Amino acid sequence: MRSRSNPKKSSKWKWILISVLVFLALTIAAIGVWGAGVVNELEGMQKAPEESIFKDIEPEKTVEVPKWEGTERVNIMLLGGDARDVAEGEIARSDSILVASFDPITKKAHLFSVLRDTYADIEGYGPARINSAITIGGPSLAMKTVGDLLGLEIQYYVYTDFEGFKALIDKLGGIWFDVEKDMHYTDNADKNRYDIDLEKGYQLLDGDKALQYVRFRHDAMSDYTRTERQRNFLKAVAGELQKTWNLIRMKEILESVSPYIETNLSVSDMLKLGQLGVESHVGGTAQIPPMELVSEEHIGGASVIGIRDEDALLGYVQEVLSKDDTIPEPTATPGTEDGSNEGGSSATGGGVSGSTGSSR
Repeated sequence: MRSRSNPKKSSKWKWILISVLVFLALTIAAIGVWGAGVVNELEGMQKAPEESIFKDIEPEKTVEVPKWEGTERVNIMLLGGDARDVAEGEIARSDSILVASFDPITKKAHLFSVLRDTYADIEGYGPARINSAITIGGPSLAMKTVGDLLGLEIQYYVYTDFEGFKALIDKLGGIWFDVEKDMHYTDNADKNRYDIDLEKGYQLLDGDKALQYVRFRHDAMSDYTRTERQRNFLKAVAGELQKTWNLIRMKEILESVSPYIETNLSVSDMLKLGQLGVESHVGGTAQIPPMELVSEEHIGGASVIGIRDEDALLGYVQEVLSKDDTIPEPTATPGTEDGSNEGGSSATGGGVSGSTGSSR
């Protein structure tokens, strides 16, 4: 079908803040730090129609956004845009696409990162890069397109850009994180403002350094390894946000990021999601499409990421959702064929597995 895209000279950015803001909203409700100031800041993230950055988009077809009743799985699409080369009044393509999925029954949460150049069907418009859906029909069409790809109904979205990401990290005082290797890249655009210069090792990343880390894509696998790093970094930031001191400072933190956020989550929605968020644990993360389902294709002379088998992709998503990475796989015990240990106790795990970083 379609192929993986080649790295471009002008490096694009992907964002973790959008995911973090969801965790931030979920933790506030259950901890009981709500005050008028916090509520006002959260309300400010749901922009009035005339203030929305999507106000000038007039899609040919209205897309209905599914409602969450509180008992079924809820899915939140997390978008980040790179607006450096976008003219005033235009919408940037979603350079980062993640979906946070919560099951209120099992209390498991899963995070999917969707490769931005995935070639997918945009309802009513035909196949195109999935990150263009938001420029065609705004958040509702983007939610529908990503949801169709994953086989999930997406009820909510959160959108931000790089300034919001940096503001959050700096307001937290930085994040302690283990940078797995030296990362260096010279970006001659914008007078080298966005060069990457990171040394390997455990260190405190401020907003600028954290941005460099999540931007870096100059690996053999390009966006594939970058999205994995971003998911790991998210875990570290989410842990920092849930610390008591930062919960006390929630109004201050929200003030720093609210101007850069747009969402359809109302404060009432956040309250409903709050208890679910603090009771849930991260059962796993995954890249979409997985490497084994990626095909090499060129559309109109450009490289895109194709999917070998769309039905297999739907099955893969359901398989990920059914697993819990915090529970160790059973190991075979001598004398038994199925690996069970008769008379012994079964091991269960808790917390987040695979976390690369440890927050301060």
